[in-house]
Amino acid sequence: MNQRPNIILLMCDQFRGDCLSFFDHPDVKTPYLDTLASDGITFDQAYTACPSCIAARAGLFTGKSPEHTGRVGYQDKCEWKYDHMLASQVRDAGHQTACIGKMHVHPPRLSCGFEVLKLHDGYIGTYRHWNLPYWMHQACSDDYMRDMRNILGSDFDVNGTGVENNSWITHPWVYEEKYHPTNWVVDQSIRFLETRDRTCPFFMMSSFVRPHPPFDAPASYFDMYKDADLRPPAQGDWMDREATMRDGKIMDSPHGCSDEKMRHDAMAGYYASIPHVDHQIGRLITSLENDESYHNSIIIFTSDHGELLFDHGLFRKTRAYEGSTKIPFIIHVGKEVAGTIPHISHSIVELRDIYPTIMDFIHADTPKDVDGCSLAGECLSQTPIERTYLHGEHSADFEQSNQWIRMKDYKYVWHTQSGIEQFFDIKNDPRELKNLMNVPEYADAVKECRDILIDVLKDREEGYSDGSKLITGCKPKSVLDIALAPQPEVK
Repeated sequence: MNQRPNIILLMCDQFRGDCLSFFDHPDVKTPYLDTLASDGITFDQAYTACPSCIAARAGLFTGKSPEHTGRVGYQDKCEWKYDHMLASQVRDAGHQTACIGKMHVHPPRLSCGFEVLKLHDGYIGTYRHWNLPYWMHQACSDDYMRDMRNILGSDFDVNGTGVENNSWITHPWVYEEKYHPTNWVVDQSIRFLETRDRTCPFFMMSSFVRPHPPFDAPASYFDMYKDADLRPPAQGDWMDREATMRDGKIMDSPHGCSDEKMRHDAMAGYYASIPHVDHQIGRLITSLENDESYHNSIIIFTSDHGELLFDHGLFRKTRAYEGSTKIPFIIHVGKEVAGTIPHISHSIVELRDIYPTIMDFIHADTPKDVDGCSLAGECLSQTPIERTYLHGEHSADFEQSNQWIRMKDYKYVWHTQSGIEQFFDIKNDPRELKNLMNVPEYADAVKECRDILIDVLKDREEGYSDGSKLITGCKPKSVLDIALAPQPEVK
């Protein structure tokens, strides 16, 4: 096995785990990612343990669970104080490191161990306020914004299509396709490949904002879906239709859209963003082949979280359901790195597993406080990891605060503010259409999952568990105290 392979981490934002034609999605076509999956190891039970941008990326960069990163919901302007992060460890092992695209850390442009930064985080309102220090404002800190204003004029803005960055509103890209941020990430990634330090291996994170809103793919991609008969969203027997009717005229409502035409257009816009990303990834893979580094590299493709896309009348993320929490996860090992057998793994995996996996592949030590499991054995010898369950969570307002347990076949969900419980047979009902909470034959499985959650939460500062039962109505916190305190050095 090659002791010093290159590492390419292809990261998307809000990319559903089922939106690959490799998994026979009825509408979305992803030929380049399908090719990568067909020649690699694909994980069909991959999740994010906290489905919102910052919390998910904290887990990726630290290899820790949400409880141990302290990021259990979404909160801007909370400084990252971790004693080690993935890129710094890979850098110290002898790789040149680069991040191109979205990082979403605080303060902006915190390097996190990346030596080369070419950044674009999309539209994040926190960093658009006029009273910010200039160095923190997107107009200064965002490389894509600076590049486009140099090319297209000082009035260019990332919301130039008029589409809000968390909404279901859709409009095709109004500039030339080559100026789209998805293309820009690949342009800058290719430029890094051309100009990198040739005396050492490299770790490059190419991080796309899409398919996260705005749904503004170039018109040629939107045209693929705008008149298509798309598969309807999942509609569980438990969904709250009244909430969608009440809030469905609000452009970014978590309860979705009540207008059928606009809902279809939003789905078309979301789906259009995915082949656009796929084709740009194809450009990058071609460049790796031309550079003769493709076969000496490990490529990982994933996303920070999914998108509910009107499943069960819901939109955006943060919920415990599959559209929000399940993510794509592909590892491709170059033939000059090691011989592997392409296969689909059914292990339950999570973003935190990327950290120890990369460390194993580059033969470097993983810090002892990393919670993730290395997937190197899955890739090289088809040895499953030993994870019997995954605990996930998200804390926000009344409805968007939840705790969940994912086991091999089942998912248990507890809503911390209402006390509502849900139970799904994911193996037989992957779209979560039937809530089996009160079905007698599942009572033992429900109790097993609930008992696990009671034990997991028993020492949490929110007070969700006293060790014998779950306690409803405790005040949720998006950031735990551990994230606000200085972190001890861990070797």
